[in-house]
Amino acid sequence: MKQVPSAHFGTTPVVPDRGGRGPWRAAAARRPGALTLAAIGVWAAMGGAVAAAQTPADLQVRSLAATCAACHGTDGNAVASSATPRLAGLDQDTFLREMHEFREGTRPSTVMQQIAKGFNDDQTERLAKYFAGQK
Repeated sequence: MKQVPSAHFGTTPVVPDRGGRGPWRAAAARRPGALTLAAIGVWAAMGGAVAAAQTPADLQVRSLAATCAACHGTDGNAVASSATPRLAGLDQDTFLREMHEFREGTRPSTVMQQIAKGFNDDQTERLAKYFAGQK
């Protein structure tokens, strides 16, 4: 098979043009909409309805919260036997006060002082609201 240069992956094989007559085209011609219905079914099965309902702000705060997951567990639900505190369901004011204390260095910790300094006030407030809403 002949190879041609590609801007992204070095070389790309040249596929002969079938004039739009691949096997998928034949199926679509026989049953228009079958592929659309199949695609919608796959999307729904993968939780597409949930993902579509989330705004960019929701996704951003979940991304921020994911940085806490390594120690505090997914969505703030730390492992029961862990010494790391559970963030899920934590009161917003408590979360904000403790993050402020970590940032100022008045609350002792091994790593939270540096982590807290990485969040601005808006991000900290959004995280407090997010974790307060988790169960």
